[in-house]
Amino acid sequence: METEVHQPNFTYLGRTFSGLNITESSSAFSDCNSDRSGEFPTASSQSRRLLIACASENSDELIQQLVSDLESNSIDVQKQAAMELRLLAKNKSENRLKIARAGAIKPLISLISSTDLHLQEYGVTAILNLSLCDENKELIAASGAIKPLVRALKIGNSTAKENSACALLRLSQIEENKIAIGRSGAIPPLVNLLEAGNFRGKKDASTALYSLCSVKENKVRAVQAGVMKPLVESMADFSSNMVDKSAFVVSVLISLTEARAAVVEEGGIPVLVEIVEVGTHRQKEIAVAILLQLCEDSVTYRTMVAREGAIPPLVALSQSGTSRAKQKAETLIALLRQPRSGNAAAAAARASDVSF
Repeated sequence: METEVHQPNFTYLGRTFSGLNITESSSAFSDCNSDRSGEFPTASSQSRRLLIACASENSDELIQQLVSDLESNSIDVQKQAAMELRLLAKNKSENRLKIARAGAIKPLISLISSTDLHLQEYGVTAILNLSLCDENKELIAASGAIKPLVRALKIGNSTAKENSACALLRLSQIEENKIAIGRSGAIPPLVNLLEAGNFRGKKDASTALYSLCSVKENKVRAVQAGVMKPLVESMADFSSNMVDKSAFVVSVLISLTEARAAVVEEGGIPVLVEIVEVGTHRQKEIAVAILLQLCEDSVTYRTMVAREGAIPPLVALSQSGTSRAKQKAETLIALLRQPRSGNAAAAAARASDVSF
């Protein structure tokens, strides 16, 4: 819902504004699309509206001044400049390019390395908002943002950690950055955020891991960092609102032998069977796909899945699920009913894959 705010005359940054009609939107940005932290704790809502109004009429001059302030000797001036650039980048897409072209990216990256945790947070969040512009992603990565973002992900306050995860997600949308992010040490702190973060932190971490783990070496890092434990715990908790996201991450990892061993070790088989039985249509589809990959090359895992009582819910799914869920359920049922001889079962699995 949008409301118009009518204001009297004000002077801001040397300019006078009269009868301002500022349209404010109460709708939140989507996950990992921009920062969702508190805005301008030291500034009034009036000054925020004036900033936006001023930027819309004279944005180039304002942005250049704010970029210059980022390199001030005063931490307070730096904080205010970073907060204002963050807001400008959040609210107007065209400002993201203007801010980057004005030279803001490198000084903002320097702020991310600050020992002042609030200054670090503002730098991280401004970089996140600038990364929403596809044209800025390469410049942000090339300017050396990845390692400072990983550092903030490790030692920052909760908002800095969450926004670092989102910024790394945005940068990972360029394929070559995925390897650089993984090699910079991002995977273990993302796993820590998934395990110990608040709800928003867990969502941001799982989304970033899902993107980064399309690269094999990052899958290995994630499994070695113990990612399966929090993933299985989240899948088991239907009240967490994390079942889908966690299952998607598992589905990306499960092609690794180490990942299959880890999900079994963490008690994932009964959890996945329960999802097939009582989950949503989408949850069931993801769970049966994971179980199928788990069972394809392991008689031991097939036996474990069958002993968990998987066949009745699989039969039900094969009759009432989505088309893909039905297909995978039928293939998995055929596998589970094969003789427990390794060679015979493997041959039967290959044959069933062809038939579907």
